Amino acid sequence: MSGAERWSRRAVLATGVALVAMPQIALAGSAKVKAQLGIRYARAARFQAPEPVPFGQPDFLTPSALGPSCPQHSPRYQPQSEDCLFLNVWTPDPQPARAKPVMVYIHGGAYSSGSVADPLNDGAKLAERGDVVVVTVNHRLNVFGYLYLPDRFPSSGNAGQLDLILALKWVQANVAKFGGDPGNVTVFGQSGGGAKIATLMAMPEAKGLFHKAITMSGQQVTASGPLNARKRAQAFLDKLGGDPASASTEAMVAALSATDPVMGGGLYMGPVLDMKHLHRHPFWPDPAPQGNTIPMLLGNTVAETRAFFPPDHPKLQGLDWSNLAQRAGPELKVDIDPAWVVAQFRSRYPADTAEQIFHRMVTAGRSWRGQVEEADARARARVKKTWVYQLDFEAAKHTDDIGLSFGTFEDPTLARQAMSDTMMDAFVRFARTGNPGWASYSVPDRETMVFDNVSRVVKDPRKWERELFARVPYIQPGS
Repeated sequence: MSGAERWSRRAVLATGVALVAMPQIALAGSAKVKAQLGIRYARAARFQAPEPVPFGQPDFLTPSALGPSCPQHSPRYQPQSEDCLFLNVWTPDPQPARAKPVMVYIHGGAYSSGSVADPLNDGAKLAERGDVVVVTVNHRLNVFGYLYLPDRFPSSGNAGQLDLILALKWVQANVAKFGGDPGNVTVFGQSGGGAKIATLMAMPEAKGLFHKAITMSGQQVTASGPLNARKRAQAFLDKLGGDPASASTEAMVAALSATDPVMGGGLYMGPVLDMKHLHRHPFWPDPAPQGNTIPMLLGNTVAETRAFFPPDHPKLQGLDWSNLAQRAGPELKVDIDPAWVVAQFRSRYPADTAEQIFHRMVTAGRSWRGQVEEADARARARVKKTWVYQLDFEAAKHTDDIGLSFGTFEDPTLARQAMSDTMMDAFVRFARTGNPGWASYSVPDRETMVFDNVSRVVKDPRKWERELFARVPYIQPGS
């Protein structure tokens, strides 16, 4: 398909996908979406595996309050509580003639922050436009969900993942009451949410709980090794200066300011290769076989790092060619000569400013590389049901795909509404049928849907940048 061809009925047919055979996507209409918020799905003592809570008979026609978010450094999401195992459901019709696909959203914020209380995660517009049941989930984060204390608490290093597994079990048992099909569940998540999904695809306890997966700027090629996880736990305990089992919530959050003994900077928390709940790395040395039966849609934004390094960031103040390598090098997270990288990028993109090269380098080296590793691993394993997208619209940065995929984007314009409609329709088509509507990913072609004002399939986009960083081994930050 030519680069100028619009992603239309004709364009999709050109990829070899018979769109006419796919169910039609329901557009937003007059139907009122019903919401049930703050449903408890489990309880958990600190550092312990969660215990399920039987579902009662709530009046899901009347919205209630969102449940609390997990304690974290950011005061953005309130209230916060260690008792945070709640989910929310939106449905266009609780008693449909035919059960609807279910889309379960897992929020980002790495493994340390975030919440589905964010207004961007409101599921009403997606549920209405797609005629699907939308579920969003809160779970334990940072030390409450991932502090590795195996000698005292055997499940502590993966408690947050176990929360998500129980939430998915709740969906299996109860979503039919909301008009959803427990046999057609798609998990989707951005950033840390995508990484959590990649990890679930390697966890035996999650087998069979979901049937399709969408990861948005979030990958987990390797999990944290147990030795590094112990080092991080010790650094946290040293900062805490007390018993983590009895310390106050406030003291636990304050001790998150400990320095990471492995990478420096803030303390990393994430899933641990504990050989109890996680027996292998999700995508190393190959994709976990358990996940190879699951259709997967992977995506990234074209300028991820614009979210991490806004124009007023200290690294960008006074940035020029004389200091670019020094400032960008540590952000690449791989062992490569940053001065050589700068020279290569300057030669390739001679019209770019130092700031533009900074974002190109760091996005390609750090933020995009994991997605390439995962998609290529599935292709090498001959997993046919893999699709990839790249969001180019308005030079998209990290998190820009959240509002577009939910229809909750900020500062609405006609162009953003059109882009949102396109992304929502692709996600829903994937959730409904297991195929988003374009050619699946293969090596060496690396077919990728580029979402933009004119959306199109491109073979191996940013090939030169991919090949440059493929010269060095990929090491998942935090592992």
